[in-house]
Amino acid sequence: MSEEANGESGDGIRRCDYCRLPVPGQSRTLDSDGVTYEFCSAACRDALEGADRVFTEYHGFRRMLTGVSALDSSLPQGVPRNSFVLLTDLAGTRSEAIQAELVWRALQRGEPVVYVSFLEPPVSVVQEFVTLEWNVLPSLEAGDLRILDCFTYRSDDRERLHERMNAWNTHIWDVARDATTVVRDPADVDQLHNRLDGALGAVGAGDGGLVVVDSLTELGTLVQPVHAYNFVKDIRADVCKGRFVPVFAGATVTSESEGFPHDLEYVVDGIVELRLTDDIVEDTILKQLRVRKMSGVLAISEWETYEYTAGTGIVTFDPLAQMEAAGEADAATSDLPGDQTELDEARGGAETDESLADEEGAG
Repeated sequence: MSEEANGESGDGIRRCDYCRLPVPGQSRTLDSDGVTYEFCSAACRDALEGADRVFTEYHGFRRMLTGVSALDSSLPQGVPRNSFVLLTDLAGTRSEAIQAELVWRALQRGEPVVYVSFLEPPVSVVQEFVTLEWNVLPSLEAGDLRILDCFTYRSDDRERLHERMNAWNTHIWDVARDATTVVRDPADVDQLHNRLDGALGAVGAGDGGLVVVDSLTELGTLVQPVHAYNFVKDIRADVCKGRFVPVFAGATVTSESEGFPHDLEYVVDGIVELRLTDDIVEDTILKQLRVRKMSGVLAISEWETYEYTAGTGIVTFDPLAQMEAAGEADAATSDLPGDQTELDEARGGAETDESLADEEGAG
């Protein structure tokens, strides 16, 4: 890249004046208005002549930070945008809250989201966000968040379901109605694929955005395993690799299970494991998260203990360090000198006597 044009990039690498990729060898040049431009290939040089603009950023790595602290700390280079990521969970790990935070952080970045729900109706999906104090109603209204409803096909009379709701749920139903795509038969994977493609088009997802699937395990109960596996492969090819839209899909995977989706590991690009453990603190079950693999980036595969708080989202902590700090605080209190303890007791007694005297005077 010529000094007269854009000069070297901030990382000291010579980059093509059109595509912004590194120039690995001999460059091709183009003189224009007294400025010499440098290109990595003849194709980029020729493309510039017929283009009204150039690429202004380096597109070699299409990555994103999820905004979920526990994931980002384990993935310092981010998540490749063409990834299909499996969230393997167990009951009690609150995987639905992690999925909700992935959606919320994407919306806060200005990216559209499609949420595919097999386990809950749209009203319950929205309530999950409300419980965490994340208001997605404006996003539903603006068309930035779309719900692919693969649950209410179970109800023969959706209107009667609506009539039984209280005023608050009716309000949520009304807001989410226009942002919901109903899949009449989720067992028809072709229909499901088409509805997902339509929802992605409706929110304008392409080279950006996010798809969250709440449960591949539930999908596996609706269709034959071969159809379920093909659906995952097709979505990975069409959405992740074709649109550069990452997919995060929940799944319950146990060592005893031999059915779908126990052996999806070779298909997906990333695996995030959630587990419960009682090995750290006696008589206490703690939630833990670990990035088992993520293709194309550095992944720090260490277990992180976490909990969820409303408004903040996932919070990681070190239970042993907290216990040690609490023990030191207790020890500091118990190590007070005897006369200091007696003084505190005397002060407490004096304050009590003064309070009684005040009460008697008032009487």
